[in-house]
Amino acid sequence: MTEANEQLGDFLRSRRERLTPERLGLQVLRRRRTPGLRREEVASAAGISGEWYVKLEQGRAVAPSPATIDALAKALLLDDVDHAHLKSLARPSHRRSFVRETVPDPVKRLVNSLEHPAYVTGQRWDVLAWNKAASSMLANFEELAMEDRNILLYVLTDPRAKTLFGERWDAEAMRMVALFRSTYDLWAEDPAFTDLISRLRLGCSRFDAWWSTHEIGSAVSGTKTVHHPTRGPLRYEYVTFQANDDPRLKLAAFIPC
Repeated sequence: MTEANEQLGDFLRSRRERLTPERLGLQVLRRRRTPGLRREEVASAAGISGEWYVKLEQGRAVAPSPATIDALAKALLLDDVDHAHLKSLARPSHRRSFVRETVPDPVKRLVNSLEHPAYVTGQRWDVLAWNKAASSMLANFEELAMEDRNILLYVLTDPRAKTLFGERWDAEAMRMVALFRSTYDLWAEDPAFTDLISRLRLGCSRFDAWWSTHEIGSAVSGTKTVHHPTRGPLRYEYVTFQANDDPRLKLAAFIPC
């Protein structure tokens, strides 16, 4: 069993347990002791053998075809985001070991030229570049050790983040965990990612409960209200962009509204 196979199995299991027989039009004659569909019901709906589906959920070294993945997505009533993630999990992975990204100088100059908060993260959500406004709003990243400059670590484990997001902290933290999960599943065997998860578990008592749901988020623009320690409540629109120089880099920018 590889970690990648395990993530695929865990994802399938989480989606199976969310469904009820009634949603698939199945007749239930007696009360069930466990929630969700049975494995054989998913297999039947997808047109595959129960034994094959059990192997998938158990994370054994099997390679489902694209047609099988599409059939499973239909059987599990996956939305477009979950369907795309299932496809990614099923693709063979030939990744090298993770290497922390570097930010090209033109991108750094762009970030520093912006008046409002902006920062650049890599695939592991390490904060790689930021401007003064981001330091003022979030944390003084320049004062942190390099291994601590990570937006997930900040939001989930730093008391300043809870103050910053106030009553919306839970929702913001859960949203970020779901966004990160879509990347983590593809790097699940890499020590840099497993170490980050260990630190999040130690630093955030709520993390395990959120992580176990295997939610998958998609990046969208939106609005946030933050509670600045000296300026009070501030409302921002936030947007993210990928860098053409290196698609692994993501620029997050905040605009007052």
